Amino acid sequence: MNFKPDYRHMLAVANNQKPSRLPLYEHIISPLIMEKILNVKFADCIDGNEDDIENYFKHFSRFFKEMTYDTISYEICITHILPGSGALLGGKPGPIQNRKDFNNYPWNELDSKFWNYAQKRFDILIRQIPEGMKVIGGIGNGVFEISEDLVGLEYLAYMQVDDPQLFSDIYASIGDLLVRIWKRFLEQYADFFVVCRFGDDLGFRSSTLTSINNIRQFILPQYKRIISLIKSYNKPFLWHSCGCIFDVMDDVIELGINAKHSTKMLYLHSING
Repeated sequence: MNFKPDYRHMLAVANNQKPSRLPLYEHIISPLIMEKILNVKFADCIDGNEDDIENYFKHFSRFFKEMTYDTISYEICITHILPGSGALLGGKPGPIQNRKDFNNYPWNELDSKFWNYAQKRFDILIRQIPEGMKVIGGIGNGVFEISEDLVGLEYLAYMQVDDPQLFSDIYASIGDLLVRIWKRFLEQYADFFVVCRFGDDLGFRSSTLTSINNIRQFILPQYKRIISLIKSYNKPFLWHSCGCIFDVMDDVIELGINAKHSTKMLYLHSING
């Protein structure tokens, strides 16, 4: 193959500049699909020992190069390590339903739990990045998705009525957690990531999943903290959200995003207009 990846094409696009060629981007590609294309089994290696994880990222990374991408898409989700997680998928309440649950939740342990899982995976990924490439991604899940996982979508509505202070405290604590984890991530890995991103599905086909006022009052202030931190490392930021979120799109653009991605399309927006 004569293809030579160059992450600078994606950097130009993220900065609203015309690249010398248009780079490809996929937010997520299933390793099971990669297996079929590469004709090699490796997806299960991600949860194995260090050698297994090394093998996983060897094939994971070469897939993007062989498919002529300039960047690798990779993130590690916060919800993966949350005790009692699963409510994000629906069908059950999350582990926090009242003030006692909130007070007893192991907030102070979550940073360690995340990095105990993520550190070696990020480190091994970095070793396997092909020449000319960098990564798009970082810390998966946004503020609203984590609140859904900790409480549950419908149970958040009950909580806001029954205990509005607790509702507010949930979002503040999520923001604190994300800022701490993103700060360490950027300190260690900023040089290897060309664009940082998180995904936070705020909408569905016809509306947002929570009120516009809730998004503006509780969610976007936490976005601002994270995006400002990412921008302090001179990194472009890509925001993913599915659904009908036009009512808050201008608000999010004002926070300084460089690009917006959804399942069907990628919007690019210059912070300079």
